[in-house]
Amino acid sequence: MPEICRFFGIVIHMYFDDHNPPHFHVEYQDCRTIIGIRDAELLEGYLPAKQLKLVQAWTILREEELLSNFRDLGLDIKQWRKIDPLL
Repeated sequence: MPEICRFFGIVIHMYFDDHNPPHFHVEYQDCRTIIGIRDAELLEGYLPAKQLKLVQAWTILREEELLSNFRDLGLDIKQWRKIDPLL
């Protein structure tokens, strides 16, 4: 499971050949969650409010890159790219 980005103790991952809708996985301390790319919606799990807002802001800023990674991770080539963190 490639690490796509890391910022403020938040780690973003995507799985190879993952299911739709386009999403990514987030780890923060003991919290695990899944965030939808197109709407930055919390799909599953829990994040503290502050970290959730940071992840949602980052998702909105990086939507096209996230969608591209999600698509490319599903290809046989399984290519992926790191995405710049929220600063």
